Amino acid sequence: MAVVFKWLMRLASLLIVLTVVALVGIYWLASRSLPEYDDTVAVPNLRAEVEIVRDNANVPHIFGQNDQDVFYGLGFAHAQDRLWQMITMRRTVQGRLSEVFGSATIEIDRLLRRLDLYPLAVRSVETLDPKTRAALDAYAAGVNARLDQINNEALGRGAPEMLIFDVPVAPWRPADSLAMAKLMALQLSGHLDAEVKRARVSLALPDQERLMDILPDAPGNGIAALPEYAALVPGVPQFAENIPLDPNPLSPFKPFDLAGASNAWAAARDRSASGGTLIANDPHLGFTAPSIWYLARLELQSGGVIGGTIPGLPVVLTGRSAALGWGITSSYADDQDVYVEELNPENPEEYRTPDGFKPFVKRASIITVKDADPITLTLRWTDNGPVLPGSHYNLAAITPPGHVATVNWTALSPADTSVAAAMALMEAKSVEAGLAAAADYLAPSQNLTLVDAETIAMKTIGALPARDPAHQSQGRMPTVGWNAANRWQGRLPYASNPEFVAPLGGILGNTNNKTVDRPFPNHVSFLWGDTQRIQRWRNLMQRRQVHTRDSFIEAQLDTVSFTARSLLPLIGAELWFTGEATAEGTAERQRERALILLAGWSGEMNEHLPEPLIYAAWLRALQDRLIQDELGPLAQEFDHVEPLFIERVFRNVDGAAVWCDVLQSAPVETCPDMARLALDDALIWINETWGSQLESLRWGDAHQATHDHPTLGEVPILRYFVNIRQSTSGGDNTLLRGRTKGTSPDPFFNVHGAGYRGVYDFADPDSSVFITSTGQSGHFLSRYYDNLAQLWRRGEYIPMSLDEDLARAASVGVTKLIPAQP
Repeated sequence: MAVVFKWLMRLASLLIVLTVVALVGIYWLASRSLPEYDDTVAVPNLRAEVEIVRDNANVPHIFGQNDQDVFYGLGFAHAQDRLWQMITMRRTVQGRLSEVFGSATIEIDRLLRRLDLYPLAVRSVETLDPKTRAALDAYAAGVNARLDQINNEALGRGAPEMLIFDVPVAPWRPADSLAMAKLMALQLSGHLDAEVKRARVSLALPDQERLMDILPDAPGNGIAALPEYAALVPGVPQFAENIPLDPNPLSPFKPFDLAGASNAWAAARDRSASGGTLIANDPHLGFTAPSIWYLARLELQSGGVIGGTIPGLPVVLTGRSAALGWGITSSYADDQDVYVEELNPENPEEYRTPDGFKPFVKRASIITVKDADPITLTLRWTDNGPVLPGSHYNLAAITPPGHVATVNWTALSPADTSVAAAMALMEAKSVEAGLAAAADYLAPSQNLTLVDAETIAMKTIGALPARDPAHQSQGRMPTVGWNAANRWQGRLPYASNPEFVAPLGGILGNTNNKTVDRPFPNHVSFLWGDTQRIQRWRNLMQRRQVHTRDSFIEAQLDTVSFTARSLLPLIGAELWFTGEATAEGTAERQRERALILLAGWSGEMNEHLPEPLIYAAWLRALQDRLIQDELGPLAQEFDHVEPLFIERVFRNVDGAAVWCDVLQSAPVETCPDMARLALDDALIWINETWGSQLESLRWGDAHQATHDHPTLGEVPILRYFVNIRQSTSGGDNTLLRGRTKGTSPDPFFNVHGAGYRGVYDFADPDSSVFITSTGQSGHFLSRYYDNLAQLWRRGEYIPMSLDEDLARAASVGVTKLIPAQP
């Protein structure tokens, strides 16, 4: 027995030693790709020496003797820190993920191939001005110089993910950068989803007047009544199978509720305590680890610029120079239209047009799939745009037999000059010059907020489609593609885009709210991203005569929910303090405790409080009860609460209280009945998920920010190293916006918010501040992978200075790029 035990101990010891050796070997291989920031590298295609000075937060400050060399340095820095992110995003837009990830990403590749974004980017390169083309060439050369260094010095293939997935890496091309911009346009576009959803709800509701309840317009002047979708496109079944979106984290296709959002505001000199203009900006995108944002400073010949970049794009998208500050918010411009195209019954290779049947433009495309046979697609285009599969955003549910669906979209241009416009903006010295630079911007449409030393302004930039006044749905629902009135008539002139310059009140802002109310077809949109945050923002701005950098920061971090303050008194009007005495442990007693907590709550969505969780669960359960009987399976598409719907129902606007009555039951339920039942539903869910002690609940436990790694985030054990989870305040409708996931499990996870925040004070520009949500590095073994995460969570910032001496004083490294000798 002793001998057996001795050998077992030896085997166990050997296994432990082998495990340790294996782990050390894995760590050594993975750590080989950690960049050395104190380094001198001889690189090709460089005119003169470039210095990449990394300050104490690892923000690169890039200095060169000409602009091309500076962009070269940015490409090198992006590839040092975010190579895997860049390669994955490029594969996404190319429709080539399945070469690496196999069958799990086939549907993503199919859709990207059909949209043809990458070939459109390749064609767009030829339309660029020489200066922009030179900058893109230099940036690509910088990325490729880092790839050469990785190969020549055996630096672990550049990223640990490269070792895991064995990804071949092609050299970076200028078209790759343009494709990144198109990919961002795709992620920020939600009108296709919104059109299809409106059509499906129209088909499901017997009373079309109720469509304006569940899919309400932003407050303002009304519009003319629209026809039923069944009248626009006959032959569509009333109900169809619901096909959910691909949940793969690599998918760029998001529901309308998780399309882009953002905040930006500015103060003129007479509304600033310091006497200088102020601007704040926090663009909202889906959270990932690393963040989509990468901080950088470029010292161009026109002067330094600093702010947020996206790896793969050689531009500062939001930031400032010494003379100009700029911020972006999603405009929600209606830049997509869905069409139903009739196939020729005699020849399905043709589709109907206003002039008769016409053949599709077709091209074969082969998708290579890892560990599987390749797939050959036939891509088809009509005059209106590419043909999309019926599974995409449930297009099949609104397409009758013998028809296909297509989409027209401003980003489907082979002459996309958006990147050129962004580069010109970096060189602008005034608001006027900035507005002129944005004229060539195409997609995605944004609201551009600008400030210089004297003036503030905001303008909607990007192409807006010119529609015929006789358009059958005014772009709100899919229409037949062969009706000439439904087809686009080109673009509206840039000068007609909404513009606000030097307003008398001295304050400008946008929270994705409605900016103008112009009649169709000169409208911007019928769908807007916010009706709630703007109310709180207006209150905060009007509360002070003058503002400071700190008051703008305070507004960015504000967690008070206007929605909670306005809806709770409405839905609980007949419930507050009306119950009889009840025994401990009963449902009635739990409801009473919840109502007491909510009655004393200020509406602050603080991570340490229980009330936000009770409130959020109550409204979620309430909306579900209101719509489940009318919409059936389609109700699951409404996974975020629509405050205007709840308000319309409980105020009985145009008879909307009818939603409170359950169609299938004999009694007539009232809205207070629904409110009480929904509160009980919410408390049961809370008890099952978080426990029955309401006072000990924490909103932050349910509202964790999920900065998850898109490819390794679900791998056992490894996910604890690559995912960044944080307890956070805020909610769907607070200025500190933390958009919830909406779906079970964990419906209140914070999945979409301000990955970048910046506040710039032009009384003292170098006192400006910024932050991102994770860190600069995409390498999970780097100390800079999450070095900014806790600062971001606590609402702190880092200096945003163009002072070269300050950057050098506490630098974590200086990389010198020198021209290689022939």
